[in-house]
Amino acid sequence: MHLQGGVRLPVVASVSFEVRAGECVALGGPSGAGKSSILKMVFGNYRIDAGSVRVADADGLEEIAGADPRLMLRLRRTRIGYVSQFLRVIPRVSALDVVAAPLRAEGMDTDQAKARAGALLARLNLPERLWSLPPATFSGGEQQRVNVARGFIGSQPLLLLDEPTASLDAANRAVVIDLIARKKAQGCGLLGIFHDAEMREAVADRVVDVTRFAA
Repeated sequence: MHLQGGVRLPVVASVSFEVRAGECVALGGPSGAGKSSILKMVFGNYRIDAGSVRVADADGLEEIAGADPRLMLRLRRTRIGYVSQFLRVIPRVSALDVVAAPLRAEGMDTDQAKARAGALLARLNLPERLWSLPPATFSGGEQQRVNVARGFIGSQPLLLLDEPTASLDAANRAVVIDLIARKKAQGCGLLGIFHDAEMREAVADRVVDVTRFAA
């Protein structure tokens, strides 16, 4: 709200926790407690008024609080992945290209990136006839599968998950549970929001109660 004439809306305060390699930490608490806001602070979308958010990088720890846009773009490309609640993509770009984009940003050959993207979309049960179409034409569940595929396909060592299984049926929720397990086995740290208690119990190693940090 710093762009709205200096209006100040306290959301959370004294937030303190860590996410280690190979574990999934869930943010718990009721709707409106600040869970999504915390994720967006870690991703650099929300300004942090005070304190520190540090992410491990090749040369040590990078500070996200107050980081310039160039640094945040690099960290998102190399260190921090994100699956949001809603798919936001450039219109008219095919689902296959949307999912392959993170791998191409890492320097992977276009054909190889598309092959990996197609394999992941198939695993998430998105029909191949849809791969060449823009996701804006898809149903909510289909869009979310593209969203999940794009977030999970990269090799960033930290993955943020904001309700990744919203709009998904039981079969595809099971796929996401397996994808999370594989990320953990690869040493990726995950920080997520899971309102589905069964899903949270299946994937989370720890739960951080956000109500403790209410401003």
